Amino acid sequence: MAVRYGDLVRAVLMGARPAGLHTRQLILATRLTRSQVERGIRHLRDVGAAEHLSPIIWRRRDGYLFSDKPADWIEYEKRQFLEILHRLTRMITGTLDPHFARHPDDERAQLAIAQLTGVRATLAQLTR
Repeated sequence: MAVRYGDLVRAVLMGARPAGLHTRQLILATRLTRSQVERGIRHLRDVGAAEHLSPIIWRRRDGYLFSDKPADWIEYEKRQFLEILHRLTRMITGTLDPHFARHPDDERAQLAIAQLTGVRATLAQLTR
């Protein structure tokens, strides 16, 4: 069913180009439920966008859209990397650092901190 939902969402978004549509608008246009629209968007992100070479992005003012502008893709990618960076940083400072401080000989904590420090640095570079 995700394929069907994705196809419907894609068709509606392609028809709205270059404008985007918010979730509520997609629900009205596709006659799908919120859950089905969300499954369709996930399918587009997982499979459909790569198949059709059309990246799906989201902007607060426009909603979901397909853009042909690489600058739009880069802006969206940077925002996604920044969100992942923030979540990872909270994981490190809120869980791993206290774990490591209480048990500095724990090999798993040492490995996690070493690996995630590199990932954090990479994500920081990708947000620039």
